[in-house]
Amino acid sequence: MIEIERVQTGIRIEKRLLKVLKALAELKDLSLGDLLEGIVLHAFEGKTAFSKETQAQIGELRKIYHMPLRAGDSHKLRERSA
Repeated sequence: MIEIERVQTGIRIEKRLLKVLKALAELKDLSLGDLLEGIVLHAFEGKTAFSKETQAQIGELRKIYHMPLRAGDSHKLRERSA
């Protein structure tokens, strides 16, 4: 095991995306932070973080939470005006 130090942070994230992430973390018996760490560490190395089975599960969760956003949308997002 590698010893690390974690810090508490406050981030803003798209509502439906967060729902999918929380559901996936629950499904995989992980904390949301552990899931995000794994995704980011894989991305940093250009690797996929998910097996085909998990990708299928994510697809189902995306449908359940009506989350249409894709990777190509990442630089096109803006928050609704109040």
